[in-house]
Amino acid sequence: MKITPTWRVYILGTTLCLALTICSRNFGDRGGPYFMASLTLAGIAYLLAIREFFATPRFSRRAVVIGLVLAAVWRIEFLRVSPGADEDIYRYVWDGRLQRLGYNPYIVVPSDPAAKGLHTLETRNLNNPDLPSPYPAGAQLFFRAVTAIHESTFALKVAFVICDLAIVLVLLDVLRCSRRAAHLVLAYAWNPLLAVEVAGSGHIDIVGALLLLVSAAALGRRWRATAAVALGLAVAVKFLPIVLLPLYWKRVRIRDAALAAAVLGLLYAPFLNHGRIPIGSLGTYVQNWRFNGPVFAALDQVAPPQLLAGLAVLVGLVTATWLRSAAPEWSPDVLAWPMAASLLCAPAVFPWYLLWLLPFLTSVSALLIIVWTVSIIPTYVVWHLRTLGRPWGPLPGWVMLLEYGCVAIAVAIIWLRRGREREHAGALSD
Repeated sequence: MKITPTWRVYILGTTLCLALTICSRNFGDRGGPYFMASLTLAGIAYLLAIREFFATPRFSRRAVVIGLVLAAVWRIEFLRVSPGADEDIYRYVWDGRLQRLGYNPYIVVPSDPAAKGLHTLETRNLNNPDLPSPYPAGAQLFFRAVTAIHESTFALKVAFVICDLAIVLVLLDVLRCSRRAAHLVLAYAWNPLLAVEVAGSGHIDIVGALLLLVSAAALGRRWRATAAVALGLAVAVKFLPIVLLPLYWKRVRIRDAALAAAVLGLLYAPFLNHGRIPIGSLGTYVQNWRFNGPVFAALDQVAPPQLLAGLAVLVGLVTATWLRSAAPEWSPDVLAWPMAASLLCAPAVFPWYLLWLLPFLTSVSALLIIVWTVSIIPTYVVWHLRTLGRPWGPLPGWVMLLEYGCVAIAVAIIWLRRGREREHAGALSD
């Protein structure tokens, strides 16, 4: 009996659901044996599902609905667990709380004895307490808005999952408008990183990814002012999408860009310190934080970190410029590549940074980045090593070899297959 593509997708979706449910039950020992085994199984099932999604022209609406229901199930499982120790989400609660109490999160240092009375049981768990906040103004205002409703990590996680759901809805609209198959939304919804880093840990990056997708969707409809403002808001969440500016060249008007810049400036107005735009601990991040950045690590001995950070931005801008000239027709899929190129050269590449790329990985052209979102899974072992008493530091060599080696193997396979296809096409033409 031959198994149809639909049933293969059902089997893979069930496997993903079971694996991620087990993963959620072991979330307290992130990077531990059970966590890693179940998350790796989920990653493999996801890649096999991607093959089905790209190889099959259409799936029924029922299959798409069942796929989204399964995705909701494992998100709920992760939403129920508490974030791990020292997670960024505790800083989010702190930053939101400070603003509501009338303080500037770019100035107040959490470990300052004078700020001791401002803490709650949750905010005492924040990481890097000797530094003020590094998050841009858009992220800060989001923290304030959510904590005004309920001041807790759970409330923030719920808000992030709502943004995740909103991405699904916007992405369905983008696929419909471009006359592409609706089942490609599962290429986004089934990615295991969403379960771990949005519903589990809770990271602000998903808010930026939503704004960026809204910008892409608006540009596709020629709503140029909306597209520009949404891009500006995404930059105000984290600075990564600034490398996408060349893709908007001549696609938005000068007045649209001016409006976006004005909105961005207004977001910073509440945080100005003696007329200066605050950056908090962002400079310390560039100077000292290192994780999973092979290019940055290789050049760190011969160039200052500020120059290398500028190089990462430049690589993204150059990639975006090349894509703008090579593909004059607008496609949201191209947004992933400049950000991926910039991240590859960044001082730190945490798994949740890849959340920015996920809404734009719905075509075969993004296959290498899709592989990267799975091959980055071994980096979680660092969290487990820390629980064993080892200091936070560089990744073990085998982890980076496995992560980037998988991507390199994927590059080789794709290159060989395309070479054979060209040879086959040439033989037919002869």
